Amino acid sequence: MSARKGGARAGTRRLWRKQPRTRGKISITKYFMPYKVGDHAVLNADPAVQKSLYHQRFHGKAGVVVGKRGECYELQVIDGGKEKMLVVHPVHMKKLEGK
Repeated sequence: MSARKGGARAGTRRLWRKQPRTRGKISITKYFMPYKVGDHAVLNADPAVQKSLYHQRFHGKAGVVVGKRGECYELQVIDGGKEKMLVVHPVHMKKLEGK
């Protein structure tokens, strides 16, 4: 039996591609965005930063911030009927204002 080809980012060429006008340096405000416990956030990967990047199946999912771990936040996401906790850098999260 042969080994599986590809790593954690296999098949994400188009999924995590930036639009031409958004390429370049990352905004400092997004990098240091503060979140409180109970805030709702959507997972939106920034491909320029590989640090604390979640698995591709969680892309676009919404979750609730349940804690902080170092510079990153613990996000509770429902995946396939189960609650899962992800450790995500704030540059890969986007606040939901309505909730």
